[in-house]
Amino acid sequence: MTITPANPSNELKRLEHQLKGQTDDLQKLIVLDQLASHYTFTDYRKAQPYLAALYKILQHTPNLDFELNYHLNTGFIENQVYNYDLSRNHFLKAIEILEDRGAITQQVEAYIDYAGICINRREMEEAASFLDKAHILLKDFPDDCLQARITCREGFLNLHYGNYADAIEQFHLAEKMMDAKESPNSIKDYYFKTLIYSGLGFIYEKNNDIEKSVRAYLNVVNWCETLGMRTRLSWHYLNVGNGYMAMNDHESAEQYFQKAIESRDDISQYSRAAAYANLGSCYFIREEPEEALRLFRKAKSVYRKTSEEDYSNFAEIDHRMAKLFVQQGKERKAKKYFNSAYVFATKAEDYKTLAGICKDMAAFAAQLDDFEGAYEYLLIHGSSNEIYQRAMNGALVTEMEVKYQAEKRRREAEMLRLQAAGLQLKALRAQMNPHFIYNALNAIQDYITSKDITSATKYLAIFARLMRQSLEYSDMENIPLENEVEFLENYLFINQKLRFETRLSYDIIVDEELEEDIMGVPTMIVQPYVENALEHGLRSIKKGKVTVHFKLKDEDTIICIVEDNGIGLEEAQKMKEKDPASVNHRSKGTSITEERLDILNKNREEDVFVKTINLGKKGGKSKGTRVEILIPLVIIQK
Repeated sequence: MTITPANPSNELKRLEHQLKGQTDDLQKLIVLDQLASHYTFTDYRKAQPYLAALYKILQHTPNLDFELNYHLNTGFIENQVYNYDLSRNHFLKAIEILEDRGAITQQVEAYIDYAGICINRREMEEAASFLDKAHILLKDFPDDCLQARITCREGFLNLHYGNYADAIEQFHLAEKMMDAKESPNSIKDYYFKTLIYSGLGFIYEKNNDIEKSVRAYLNVVNWCETLGMRTRLSWHYLNVGNGYMAMNDHESAEQYFQKAIESRDDISQYSRAAAYANLGSCYFIREEPEEALRLFRKAKSVYRKTSEEDYSNFAEIDHRMAKLFVQQGKERKAKKYFNSAYVFATKAEDYKTLAGICKDMAAFAAQLDDFEGAYEYLLIHGSSNEIYQRAMNGALVTEMEVKYQAEKRRREAEMLRLQAAGLQLKALRAQMNPHFIYNALNAIQDYITSKDITSATKYLAIFARLMRQSLEYSDMENIPLENEVEFLENYLFINQKLRFETRLSYDIIVDEELEEDIMGVPTMIVQPYVENALEHGLRSIKKGKVTVHFKLKDEDTIICIVEDNGIGLEEAQKMKEKDPASVNHRSKGTSITEERLDILNKNREEDVFVKTINLGKKGGKSKGTRVEILIPLVIIQK
């Protein structure tokens, strides 16, 4: 059961009351899970004891479903309170459980959440990799809400790379998809809406569209306050306050800086310290220097508690204090704080801040008639500004290179997708030898003309099913293994009964560890090799046999072995040379399939995905041929 944001309080009270009188561990797990799942998004301090109690019960009453939710919820909370390493560990454990036994939508949701953690850890390629995994799963099981979340995460990837145009397009698209869905928004949906509008606010701010930026941030604040999502609220208040300050609406700015300071659910000290500093600047503008000075000192104290080496922020605070003392005419204190700011900025190698400090120090020196000092500080201002501009240009080059590489990867992935789709259509056209279709229909016609209507009807139905499957599967990238087995069964049965009559037998073996209903394979991969065995290995012998064996190679790969007792590779090659049509068909069938396998296995270590092995001879007679095909495994459904 999911508690909706509409009116959760009554349901939460009922669950909390139910928990107090509960003695059965399983029932406790159910209630604890429901409470923790709600408070994870609204009040992590309330969620934590419920999660701790749930974990304690799981130690003596194991249950994978509740263990999964424990890791997902704990991972989400650790991410919200900036413990990104712990968050990562919990999500990886959750993903391990989900990939073993979870539903597709659960896997996709976990991949999307884990991608968010990767973005926070600045592991952009890892984030993109998991979003790609989510995309692949959603192709067979579309879900507009999850697609919107993926699009939101991709917006933040582009934001990181400075692709603001792409990012803003993705944020708007994600919002449109979320608004279009029929079901009401859950707490987590609103959480993603806060991400979307935070991203939009940041982009508007960077583009100096401050009014739009403030409106976007106010939307975030409104959702967080209304739904109780308070773990990042201090930052959101700070963003609104900064926007109002840029608009010279100092009264509104002060209000939001004060809210950022008073917010206790967001454990970030940096947002609180920045709010103290910016509130101090508001009082400085209002010409209330004593209060401004108190707030600057408070800001520096909070920064220092967080890190003794936060030199850039120390430099900024001391710079503001120096300007305040200049305004008060306290020259000695102004000089002291200018010098301190200069030292901190130099330690931090923060040349932008250093340039600003030196410019103000030059003006201060000139005010004191120290023109030599003013000249020296102007020189340092110029050189610092030059170093900063060079660094910015270097960063811009790096950013452009990263953008280029990201776009190149995206285009390569799209090209591979289109290439695979094109090969899939070619595979359909070359899937079955026209002689097979012609001979099968001829054989059915013979049954009809000989008045054996029962056999004709039976074989025609199976042949029609085979053709229908062939056409249906051509539009699908992956199908369940059980469907692939059924398709091969129909294909071999038709060959056995209508082409080879009593000259062909076959076995299709699927190892027990393969779950045929949920494990999937790319469409139209195996059939060309089975056909190759029939056409080139068995067509000319009296008693032919084909064995198709599916087994698990590793967690990502199925190995399919197609083995025949036919004439062998050498003799088959001689026959191919005499029959050009046979050569052409082989190149259309198995060669297209091998191209597809190369694309589908692009990121794997192996570089050979199909091995053809001559089984040799016994007593001068060929033992046949074996083909080993490495097929990428996908999870189809649960």
